[in-house]
Amino acid sequence: MNNLNQTPNSARLQIAIFGRCNAGKSSLINALTGQAVALVSDVPGTTTDPVFKAMELLPLGPVTLIDTAGLDDEGELGELRKERTYQILNRTDLAVLVIDGTVGPAGFEEELLRAIRAKNLPVVGVINKRDVAAYTREERLEWERRLQLELVEVAAAGGVGIRDLKTALIRFAPADDAELFLTGDLVGPGDLAVLVVPIDKAAPKGRLILPQQQVIRDLLERDAIVVVTKEHELRATLESLGRRPALVITDSQVFLKVAADTPPGIPLTSFSILFARYKGNLRELAQGAMAVAGLRPGDRVLIAEGCTHHRQSDDIGTVKIPRWLRQLVGGELEFEWASGLSLPTCLGRYRLIVHCGACMLNHKEMLYRLSLAREQGVPMVNYGVLIAYVQGILPRVLEPFPEVRDLLETGAMAKASGG
Repeated sequence: MNNLNQTPNSARLQIAIFGRCNAGKSSLINALTGQAVALVSDVPGTTTDPVFKAMELLPLGPVTLIDTAGLDDEGELGELRKERTYQILNRTDLAVLVIDGTVGPAGFEEELLRAIRAKNLPVVGVINKRDVAAYTREERLEWERRLQLELVEVAAAGGVGIRDLKTALIRFAPADDAELFLTGDLVGPGDLAVLVVPIDKAAPKGRLILPQQQVIRDLLERDAIVVVTKEHELRATLESLGRRPALVITDSQVFLKVAADTPPGIPLTSFSILFARYKGNLRELAQGAMAVAGLRPGDRVLIAEGCTHHRQSDDIGTVKIPRWLRQLVGGELEFEWASGLSLPTCLGRYRLIVHCGACMLNHKEMLYRLSLAREQGVPMVNYGVLIAYVQGILPRVLEPFPEVRDLLETGAMAKASGG
């Protein structure tokens, strides 16, 4: 359960544990967390889907440990498990390679290291089962030389060497060298922010959806004054404040009502557009909206979401967006949907990808998805940007981001003049 006092998994440092079957990855997760999080068994293939566990690792702070299936798994099911494991690399910040000390590294570990290093990921090497393995100090040094990797010795089942491993994780964790803003460059201490939050039927009773929670927390951490209201009370709320807010942030599904009730001169945007910038690339996603004008009846559109959820009768991804796009093109379109950890392999058959706000994905994974679409020549837009475009208010809700708004206006003018 997420609340305002919990860091969402998507905002945590992602530490993924990789290795062959029965190397002790699940035991290592349990030892690191001090809990029986992952199922431990001598039967190969016990871990099927990735297992995520949130914890605090000081001084790094909140992290997510990811237990993955063994990459030497066999058979058709094994291939599917390996595919899901390799997909985890796209969201990983720090990789941990676990070597079974009773076997030692082989070509498998070397191939896995190449895949990890191809993603430019820092990696920590671990020799597990030190308590029962019979390798010598000279053999360990030879393994380090061959893998070009320092190796931490542990016996995960007994908790031996775990402190050394935590030290190595802290040492190799990537530095956050680029501050990503949700609202920090838009709203300062003492500024007033008005959040328009309709009651979302898709959210569990008594809770706000995750983007709303994260934005509220971000504003409070920046010492802003936060006023939360529903769309039908916005006009009265603004009139009662006594001063103009620095920013109005709305759920994109009530854009038109909120845009009509927010006076010109007050910056307006949406939770989804904030997340387009925070998790991905707002400029690229906004440019993707321009591709909507080129859609024709019969074109194929992919609607992608980073999570699975219970769908309502008027669901945004399966009902509303398809309806709006059909109305725009004046005919039928062929829609496909993808949710969860991966996108379809062949994106080139789509004319457009419409992505959710990515609140459950981290920045690295969303940028990876954008790069896949870019490489295959397919424009991508996210929900909030698309809705603003469809409703004719995209320039208005991009006013807080003048560099993106100006770029789109310049591109639209060049296109109109044939340039």
